Amino acid sequence: MTRTDRQRWLLPSHLVEPGGSGAARPRRTVRDWIVDTSLFLLAALVGLLAAETSAKYTSEAVALTDQVIGAAACCALWLRRRLPAALAIALSLVSAVVPVAGGALLASLFSLAVRRPFREVSWIAALAVLGSVVSAFVRPDPETPTWLNIALSLILVLLVTAWGMLVRSRRQLVEALRERARRAEAEAELRVAQAQRLARESIAREMHDVLAHRLTLLSVHAGALEFRPDAPPEQVARAAGVIRDSAHEALQDLREIIGVLRAPGENGDGGNRPQPTLATLDALIAESREAGADVVLDTTVDDPEAVPAATGRTVYRIAQEALTNARKHAPGTTVTVTVRGRPGEGLTVGVHNPAPEGPVPPVPGSGQGLIGLTERAALAGGRLDHGPDPDGGFTVRAWLPWPP
Repeated sequence: MTRTDRQRWLLPSHLVEPGGSGAARPRRTVRDWIVDTSLFLLAALVGLLAAETSAKYTSEAVALTDQVIGAAACCALWLRRRLPAALAIALSLVSAVVPVAGGALLASLFSLAVRRPFREVSWIAALAVLGSVVSAFVRPDPETPTWLNIALSLILVLLVTAWGMLVRSRRQLVEALRERARRAEAEAELRVAQAQRLARESIAREMHDVLAHRLTLLSVHAGALEFRPDAPPEQVARAAGVIRDSAHEALQDLREIIGVLRAPGENGDGGNRPQPTLATLDALIAESREAGADVVLDTTVDDPEAVPAATGRTVYRIAQEALTNARKHAPGTTVTVTVRGRPGEGLTVGVHNPAPEGPVPPVPGSGQGLIGLTERAALAGGRLDHGPDPDGGFTVRAWLPWPP
């Protein structure tokens, strides 16, 4: 038996098996059986004492009738969980003429106060007090003054009723705390799930930028091979190598996208790949130049490692997406990447390309990458502007915070 099972035995049935209005009545726990048996024995003991006192002043037939009714009243206590109000009303009426049922009445009043609201308990308790007053005159005790019997009955009714209401309020507090804990746990799980979803979307957006860059390189070199079938073998071999490397990298990126979009726990053994920063911007420029693009890097940041990783990664992604767009919409032009900034003033990155020399066919899905860049810059606490220039070119410019 586990520790949890042992603890369930010590709890009331309504806490172990909570149910709504339409739920079945919960089964008694070990604690409930102990409480019910103790109340039955206590009511029987009080009834025996009352029967012994009553036998001194009544006939044998009346004493026997009191004992039978008192025993039935004690047995009726096993219904106190199912019919608390009806049982308390019945015992209040019975105890008015049969004092032996007084112990069972007190037990039923306690159960009633535990399970019913104060408005219902108050008038039934008043009925019990009225029955005690009637009993003091109908079945008086010659050895005790009548006023004392009435006072003792009133005090006992008030005590057991107050005790029951105290137990009820404590149970309500425990139930409220349990419900609050369940809600807090559910909200925590929801927050974790939302955080995981946002993280997966962020990583997928990151991988989209990389994948678009790889596929653009592959498309450029494949188009070059198709356009220049008579190119020298060295150029063909170099273009084929770039196509092979770009396809391999694109496949790796695609696998990573699928991995991060899976549900938690479904990912394979693939680890996290290194994230780019401003220090890797030179490698991006070199890769674009190897692909045949004319790219000029103009930067005044002497120590790229000093730039915060998140800011540097955002600059890298902006430059990567802008270079990809320049290859798509302005092939053959000279692209200028400018990086300016210092701690405390922020970091500015700009990518400019002049107008293409000839007509360029439209590319499906244009503009989606710029929308993603604007969102990325806003999430980093900066801003991004983009648009055509008076000379027909296009410029992407972003400012990002660089704390001192």
